[in-house]
Amino acid sequence: QVTLVESGGGLVQAGGSLTLSCEASGRTFSAYVMGWFRQAPGKEREFVSSIRWSGGSSYSADSVKGRFSMSGEYGRNRVYLQMSNLNADDTAVYYCVAGRNIRTPDYWGQGTQVTVSS
Repeated sequence: QVTLVESGGGLVQAGGSLTLSCEASGRTFSAYVMGWFRQAPGKEREFVSSIRWSGGSSYSADSVKGRFSMSGEYGRNRVYLQMSNLNADDTAVYYCVAGRNIRTPDYWGQGTQVTVSS
């Protein structure tokens, strides 16, 4: 069993920046992909970004590419989502995920709210 705990959400002004953190515990993660999804009120859950635990390469959705970046601090079992140039469309609950396939994550965090004021 893997436990994921997000932190860092909050209220930020449009154009501002925010960094989310995810702490993972419970098992080894060397073969896992970790990432972030988000869900805004009235909208479908969508993929945001992912990173491979081994190697450090990352991928982001077109909607956030160039504004968001993901990184890992693997010695501490933590990953980050650095967000900049935020706008109202980024307002959502952000979920940290982990698994062998980013399309079907095996583990989910509880979510953290990001609200962008406009």
